[in-house]
Amino acid sequence: MSSQEKSFERINQKRRTRAELLRAARELTERGAQPSVAEVADHAGISRATAYRYFSKPEEMIREAVLDAVATSIRIEPVASGEEPEAVGLQLQVLVGRIFDMVHENEPMFRALLASTVTGDSKVKRGARRIGWLTEALEPLQPQLPPRDFQRLIYALSLLTGIETLVVLKDVCGLNVQEARETTLWAAKTMLAGLIGGQCASAPD
Repeated sequence: MSSQEKSFERINQKRRTRAELLRAARELTERGAQPSVAEVADHAGISRATAYRYFSKPEEMIREAVLDAVATSIRIEPVASGEEPEAVGLQLQVLVGRIFDMVHENEPMFRALLASTVTGDSKVKRGARRIGWLTEALEPLQPQLPPRDFQRLIYALSLLTGIETLVVLKDVCGLNVQEARETTLWAAKTMLAGLIGGQCASAPD
C-alpha cells in the first residue's frame, strides 16, 4: 500500500471513529440525557482519551450529532462498476445537489459549527462525511484513475460540499441561493470532466 493510500485509509478510520461517537451521542440524548464526552465514549466503547481528541466539550459533540442526524438524509444510489463516466457524472450531480440543499436548509446550524471550528476557541475538528459520500459516488471510476488522481478529485470536490461553499458564493460572491446552487453543480461537473478528459487525452491510441 502506497503512502497516499495509507493516508486515505487513516482518514477513513478517523471518520468511522467519529461516526461511532456521534451515533452514541444521539442515542444518549434521545433518551433524555445530557451526556459528557466521557459518557459518550463509554457508550460507544471507545477510549475516553480518543474521544477527547475529537471533541473537547459535550455541547460541540451534541451539536454535531444533531447535524449528523440531518446528514442521514443523504443517500447514494448504486452505480455498477464499469458504468460509463456519464452515469457517474449524473450520480455526482445528484449527490452535490442533495448536499447543497441539506446545508442550505440547515444553514444557521452549519454556520455555527463552522464558527466554532475556525475561531481557535475549540479543539474540535470537522467531520468528514463528505469524503465518504464522494468516494462512494465515484467508486466506479476508481479502477480507471491513478490512485493519486482519484484522491485529489475527492479532496477537490469536498470544497463544493459543505457550508464553506455557501459562505463563499453567498457572502463573498453575492449570489442568491439558486445561483449558488447552479454554480456549485457546474463546478463539480467541470472538475470531473476535466480529469476524465485529461485521462482520455493521455491514453495511448
